[in-house]
Amino acid sequence: MDRSMVQEIVEKQVLTVAKAVEEKLDDELHALERLDLDDLEVLRERRLKQMKKVAEKRSRWISLGHGEYSEIPTEKEFFSVVKASDRVVCHFYRDNWPCKVMDKHLSILAKQHIETRFVKIHAEKSPYLAEKLRIVVLPTLALVKHAKVEDYVVGFDELGHTDEFSTEELEERLAKAEVIIFEGESSKLKSKAPSKSVRQSANPDSSDSE
Repeated sequence: MDRSMVQEIVEKQVLTVAKAVEEKLDDELHALERLDLDDLEVLRERRLKQMKKVAEKRSRWISLGHGEYSEIPTEKEFFSVVKASDRVVCHFYRDNWPCKVMDKHLSILAKQHIETRFVKIHAEKSPYLAEKLRIVVLPTLALVKHAKVEDYVVGFDELGHTDEFSTEELEERLAKAEVIIFEGESSKLKSKAPSKSVRQSANPDSSDSE
């Protein structure tokens, strides 16, 4: 057989094999591309479901009064509040300066932690609750999870024994009790301004003394 003919046959075979390999690779690439698209679609649907679930939960929280710091007018309503929300911070207060300091911090945290209901109730007008929960020192925060008081923040003893504690210090204490969802230095990152105590930012002359 002529050498040129042999070379031509070999070249045709090589081209045929190369074409077959190329077609196979193309098929595999298309399959991989299709698989990636399917995976992305699955992830997209999963993400949409998660977002919808979060939106529904957020809407429910807002309907229950989350996102703001409000007062409970009666002892009866206290039980309704703790049954409706999984996490509740209840401030037992009276009209004095330490309780006003606590009010300022809780007003800030209520907006930052919509997952938790922040409320206050006048201790002297709630004798049954005060006795049942053994509220003696004011301010006292009752930390409620799933309708059960799990922990207390009594006065400022755990906050540096001073009314000049920062909102972040109180936030960390509430996070320790797992009554809020805390992500490190989230509150500090929300404001570029240096952290101030409430006393530094408020006028003590305008408040009641203890």
